[in-house]
Amino acid sequence: MQSSGHRFRDVEHHPLLAENDNYDSSSSEADMAERVWFIRDGCGMVCAIMTWLLVVYADFVVTFVMLLPSKDFWYSVINGVLFNCLAVLALSSHLRTMLTDPIQNRQGEGMISGAVPKGNATKEYMDNLQLKPGEVIYKCPKCCSIKPERAHHCSICKRCIRKMDHHCPWVNNCVGEKNQRFFVLFTMYIALISAHALILCGFQFFSCVRGQWTECSDFSPPVTVILMIFLCLEGFLFLTFTAVMFGTQIHSICNDETEIERLKSEKPTWERRLRWEGMKSVFGGQPSLLWINPFAGFRIRRLLLRAKKGGPEFSV
Repeated sequence: MQSSGHRFRDVEHHPLLAENDNYDSSSSEADMAERVWFIRDGCGMVCAIMTWLLVVYADFVVTFVMLLPSKDFWYSVINGVLFNCLAVLALSSHLRTMLTDPIQNRQGEGMISGAVPKGNATKEYMDNLQLKPGEVIYKCPKCCSIKPERAHHCSICKRCIRKMDHHCPWVNNCVGEKNQRFFVLFTMYIALISAHALILCGFQFFSCVRGQWTECSDFSPPVTVILMIFLCLEGFLFLTFTAVMFGTQIHSICNDETEIERLKSEKPTWERRLRWEGMKSVFGGQPSLLWINPFAGFRIRRLLLRAKKGGPEFSV
C-alpha cells in the first residue's frame, strides 16, 4: 500500500488537475540539487562537448591573441573581465539546461511538471486516480504513461515532457517547463559573447593592419589571421543562430505557446498567460537581476529549505 506522499505524487499526473496551473519557476528549484538529470544520447553528448570546446576556443583567441598583447592595459582588463564573465554565465546556463531534472513535484498544486515517469499507466495507478464517471485521461502508447495536459513524447528522452518546446542536441536535453529559463539565458549569453568577439576582432584587425602586423599579437601573422578568421566565422554563425532562438523563445513565452503546439496548430485548452505574466511564470517572480542569473535558486534555496525543516546548517 502506497504512502500518502506517493499517492499524492501519482495524482499529480492527472490532466484534469493541471487546468489551474499557477506556476512559479522558483518554487521547486531547491529540489534540483537533490537529483541529476542526464540524457545518454551520443549525438547530444557530442554536440554538448562541441559547444564547450567552441566557447573555450573563443576565450583563448580573445584572451591570448587579442587582449594580452595589447598595450592598452585598461582595454585588455575591461574586455577580458567582461568576455570571461559572459562566457562563465553562458556555460553555467548550458549546464543548468542540460542537467536540470524536469521531474519536479510542486507541493500542494496537484501537478507534476516536466518529464512524466514511464510506465505509470497501470491498473493500480488508475485506481488511485479515483476517476469520476465521464472523466477522460490520455495514455502515451510509446512510454505507457498517463499524459498530462500539454505533454508531448520525446523519442530521444523516451519520456513525455510537459510543455515540451523542442529537443535541442546542443544542450542534450528537451527544452520544457523546468529548464526553458536556462535555455533562454544560454542563447542570450552566447549571442552576447559572439557579438563581443566580433567587435574585438574588428578592432584587432584594424590595429594589426595599422601596425603592419608587427606587434599586434604574440603569434605570427599567418597564425593570427587564421585564428581570427575562424573566430569570426564561429561568432557570426553562433550570433545568428542564438539570436533567432532567443527571439523565438521570448515570443513563445509571451504567447504561452510552445513550438510544438504552434506547429501542430493546437487550440489552447488552458488559461494562457500572455506577455509579462508569461515571462514571470517562466523566470519566477517580479523582474529583477535574478532573471538573468543562472545560479539563482540552486544552492541558496536548498539551504533555506533545510533551515525551514530544521535540518543541519552547512556552508556553501
